[in-house]
Amino acid sequence: MADQIEKIRKRVLFRSCHCGMKENDILLGGFAEKHVADLDEQQLDDFERLMEESDIEVLKWVIGREPTPEAFDTPLMGLIKKFNKTL
Repeated sequence: MADQIEKIRKRVLFRSCHCGMKENDILLGGFAEKHVADLDEQQLDDFERLMEESDIEVLKWVIGREPTPEAFDTPLMGLIKKFNKTL
């Protein structure tokens, strides 16, 4: 199980640094580089789901331009928004 979680961490880290939109690469990739080792299984699942969404929508949610949909308004999103304020 630990090996599986480590694979998920590596996948999330790679995908978050290669979103397709430079702003998200910096924001989500920077967050992942700093915090992916500390994320629990649920947060990793939430991160993978987030990576499936439109780059522009994710950015709007994180910067507060649009409200975060309930399905993505998770503790992980709170951590990402908090990280964004430090950039």
